Amino acid sequence: MAVAEGGARPAAGRRGLSLLDRPSLDHTDRDLIARTRPFATQDVARSWWHVASTFGALAAAVALAAAAPWWPLRVVGGLLEALVLVRAFILFHDHMHGSLLRSSPVARALFWLHGVLVLTPPRQWNDTHNYHHANTANLAATAAGTYVTWSTDTWRAASRRERLAYVIERHPLTMLLGYFTAFLVGMCIVPFVRDPRRYWSSGLALLVHLGVSFTVWSVFGTAVYLSAMLVPLLVAYALGTYLFFAQHNFPDVAFRPEGEWAHADAALEASSYLVCSPVMAWFTGNIGYHHIHHLNPRIPFYRLPEAMAALPELQQPRTTTLHPRDVLACLRQNLWDSAQQRMVRYRDVRAAA
Repeated sequence: MAVAEGGARPAAGRRGLSLLDRPSLDHTDRDLIARTRPFATQDVARSWWHVASTFGALAAAVALAAAAPWWPLRVVGGLLEALVLVRAFILFHDHMHGSLLRSSPVARALFWLHGVLVLTPPRQWNDTHNYHHANTANLAATAAGTYVTWSTDTWRAASRRERLAYVIERHPLTMLLGYFTAFLVGMCIVPFVRDPRRYWSSGLALLVHLGVSFTVWSVFGTAVYLSAMLVPLLVAYALGTYLFFAQHNFPDVAFRPEGEWAHADAALEASSYLVCSPVMAWFTGNIGYHHIHHLNPRIPFYRLPEAMAALPELQQPRTTTLHPRDVLACLRQNLWDSAQQRMVRYRDVRAAA
């Protein structure tokens, strides 16, 4: 999701391939996925309620951040705006997976516009994110749509420049600046420069964003620009970028070489369950149920808890939290050691050498 988001385009042979129809799915995969399918149906009225309430909450938070008469209220409004932006992004994400209002032209137009406004142009997102779902925890896959994870052998064989690029991509500062690294650069500038014809919406998103930024700053002033736009975006994208990292880089994650890769194993062993409060579950759109989402991305976000409660195989997930201790533990997952079958830190490789 960071710098790699704008990396190499997924191989042509895998673009457009339905994840749930991949040849790598064995009978166990198919059986478990089949039992999740009853939850991969939406209640249209419920879906529209979530969309309306989310964008209503976003409008209210923006108004509070921009116009509250007391600056501490503006700070609160900006933080709320950042959190609701994360939730709105999850709704966009579900729509792009086809699990939320897939057949609605109104929803399609709404989420296309939202994707452009929040620096997530739909074409670039689809190309990279679908590839990510089809290759999670596969050591042989490229970095498109996710954070690249090297084995310790790859690290030892890499040049200094290659190692530096790897460290920078996974560095906490890169995630903290996700507004610039993952979205402005990774989702917009790099794909547009690489292929402007295919990724014209990435260029459009960049132009719209710069235009809106300049308009807010010049019309409403620096204070409103900071409280209602820049700071909320910085916070929202930092949180979103970290969540994407932590969902696949946690202490007991498991990676597999190409020949041993299986879809269900990748979902259950390499996608975390983020344990959080009901309030944070609302703001993050249940994306913490990430192991279930990767098993069947057609399940609407609001039905993920139902699936977990109904299927015993989903009730012993590999977990993490937003507690500082667990955040630090995730950030320390640097390289996959095939011999030990676990993630290790850079210094562990140096010590072993």
